Amino acid sequence: MTSPDNSFSPAERAGLYRAIRERRDVRSQFLPAPIPHEVLARLLQAAHHAPSVGFMQPWDFIVIDSKEVRQQVHAIFERENAKALENYAGDQASLYKRLKLEGILESPINLCITCDRTRGGPNVLGRNSILDMDLFSACLAVQNLWLAARAEGIGVGWVSILDQQELAATLQLPENVYPVAYLCVGYVSEFLPSPELQAKGWRSRLPLEELVHGNQWGQPIEDAALESALRKAAV
Repeated sequence: MTSPDNSFSPAERAGLYRAIRERRDVRSQFLPAPIPHEVLARLLQAAHHAPSVGFMQPWDFIVIDSKEVRQQVHAIFERENAKALENYAGDQASLYKRLKLEGILESPINLCITCDRTRGGPNVLGRNSILDMDLFSACLAVQNLWLAARAEGIGVGWVSILDQQELAATLQLPENVYPVAYLCVGYVSEFLPSPELQAKGWRSRLPLEELVHGNQWGQPIEDAALESALRKAAV
């Protein structure tokens, strides 16, 4: 008995894997060109079609084009970035200072994806054991938007060096709403051939075959064909 073929066409699969492989955390290549409304709507629709536990759909999307609001958020980043620098010394501190870690003012649009931690009521199907499943679901919306943006030729940068309480106050979020991801979004001059932190010597991508375990943590993969396929996939 053969399984039904529900796969995409080779061209469609290639496009999907290309978007995954070429997605970048963009910080310094933003162009001032505006994003057409219909394109931004497609990106938000892609995010809204992310999976969510119990179909709770905990996300909301704050589209930020106000210069004043972005300046306030940028000030939060500047303060937090100065604190982060204190964690490093020597050559690493010098490299950290040279890294461009946000595009808040350069990108034409900022977007905050939030998580309403009360959506769906006190008992959400599938969330009884792991209460943070709502946050995980919101992160899937971020990834959906990111991959769709790459397919549209639009760059996205996630700004994580922010005080979340200050950010929530700046965006006037209700108490039950958590700011999961603050994103800089816009067309870019280029997508770098490799992640910027790797290109600048901060970190390298870990080999996949070293991260796959067999049945239990730390146990080798016993299927030699799978082990070989993992090595080839990295080429």
